[in-house]
Amino acid sequence: MKAIMVVGTTSHAGKSMLATALCRILRRRNLRVVPFKGQNMALNSYVTPSGAEMGYAQAVQSWAAGLTPSALMNPILLKPQGNMTSQVILKGKPVGTLDASEYYEKFFETGWKTITKCLDYLQGEFEAIVCEGAGSPAEINLKHRDLTNMRVAQYLNATTLLVADIDRGGVFAHVVGTLQLLEPEERALIKGIVINKFRGQRSLLDSGIQWLEEYTGIPVVGVIPWVDFGLPAEDSLSLLDRRSGSPDAEITIAIVRIPRISNFTDFDPLDAESTVRIRYVDPGEPLGHPDAVILPGSKTTIADLQILQQSGMATQIQQYVEAGGQVMGICGGYQMLGQEVSDPYGIEGQRGEFKGLGLLPIKTVITSQKISRQRLVTSNSPQMGFPVEGYEIHQGRTQIFSKQEVLPLFDDSSLGVVNLQQSVWGHYLHGIFDNSPWRRGWLNHLRKPRGLGTLPTGIPNYRDQRDLLLDTLADTVEEYLDIDTILEN
Repeated sequence: MKAIMVVGTTSHAGKSMLATALCRILRRRNLRVVPFKGQNMALNSYVTPSGAEMGYAQAVQSWAAGLTPSALMNPILLKPQGNMTSQVILKGKPVGTLDASEYYEKFFETGWKTITKCLDYLQGEFEAIVCEGAGSPAEINLKHRDLTNMRVAQYLNATTLLVADIDRGGVFAHVVGTLQLLEPEERALIKGIVINKFRGQRSLLDSGIQWLEEYTGIPVVGVIPWVDFGLPAEDSLSLLDRRSGSPDAEITIAIVRIPRISNFTDFDPLDAESTVRIRYVDPGEPLGHPDAVILPGSKTTIADLQILQQSGMATQIQQYVEAGGQVMGICGGYQMLGQEVSDPYGIEGQRGEFKGLGLLPIKTVITSQKISRQRLVTSNSPQMGFPVEGYEIHQGRTQIFSKQEVLPLFDDSSLGVVNLQQSVWGHYLHGIFDNSPWRRGWLNHLRKPRGLGTLPTGIPNYRDQRDLLLDTLADTVEEYLDIDTILEN
């Protein structure tokens, strides 16, 4: 089996992008290719058809490879939840919450055994594997317990590509310094350097590339230009780089950037709507007068709810609704919209009962049993009869205690409700905006009071748009990447 490993000089160097592109490129060359990331730390996750939870970036890579996502592609997922602790997801299922020292002391051997078992299985099923590293492979204080980078590359004897972000500056120092800190046997696996996010005239870089190749003895196999491919990101730092909206935007949707925001990939389809401007608002900032406000998912609902209350954002949202505004809560955001969130067992770290925003007649109890499953339901609002696909990931059980004040959003009322005025929406369905007819129906609901025309709802779902995006990504990267040299090594 051909094994390719993608590591980076820094976080956000472009590892996920390159790994995703390689999956689509190799698939188009008729290779049965599978993505892999041994350990991922991210709050953007996806639920497979079997109900297993995995990193969303690896789900996208599996779609690029033409596969159905499987937790075997990302056997360890760490979901940070504050206080230096993370929920540990092993082969798709939660196995506990540990702090960093406990994790590395108690889990390293189990983790590596799980990773190698998954790799052994995938090697028997596929012709090629594209592995993604994490952070940098040269973190000398972490290398002895690194489950994701060169340990995997050595296990597979993988052709390893080192990606560097030239837009940050210091690209040559990043490359040389990373190589210098690798062990000789690790450095020997680096078969190519990829310079990412290049802006400007390529000829001005040629002398630097020549020096780098002569100094390191490793060829530069690609210089990829700065292009916003719109791929899902792994952590919320990437939200700082999000575009402010199309010049054709007619409505504005404000998304509250709570500290422990999760699954913000939910909003990629909205971001792709040319008539929509997405604006991320931090707690404490003025909310303004958007056409809608969205409270996203949260890894720790109670802690983020308290941040909203302490910062004054909760009051802003309540006043916004009183003035006729539209609010939607998704998952943790849905729980926050209720009268109360309680955590009797301290699952999130704080025992007790906590007052919600009071915008929906619901109460939520945080429980130890996690729900993670795909769903296919039929919509009741904003239009009747739309098929809606998505997935649940939550540890709360929500009770509607005044059903006469709300309407069920779907044919399964446990998934969410909307108030009678159709101004406060709440649900557990991640990926709801991937359903283009439903998304357009909700956007038309926002457009109507503004006197804006109706958007057509009979359009393909976002997955078709995402597939075209993956083809565009592969086309661009293949143009600037010496793929034949990579495959020959």
